[in-house]
Amino acid sequence: MEGFKKAAILENAYEAQLLDSILTGRDIPHEMRSYYDTSFDGLFQAQKGWGHVSAPERFHEEVKDILSEIRKGIDPMEEME
Repeated sequence: MEGFKKAAILENAYEAQLLDSILTGRDIPHEMRSYYDTSFDGLFQAQKGWGHVSAPERFHEEVKDILSEIRKGIDPMEEME
């Protein structure tokens, strides 16, 4: 099994949820990791972003392309229909 490596930093929970849904729908293996830490009440999220998505390296470009479309306001789900 391929190892998962950080593919992209996520800006907020909405972006993370939408990306997770799209990657799952396309059967792209991935893991979402939030930087939220209750001990620091979200301090790291304010500095570093919401969190990151990890995936096998062969999927990194596809993950970044989908994330770019999300950030531009393009609906990547339309491509799946």
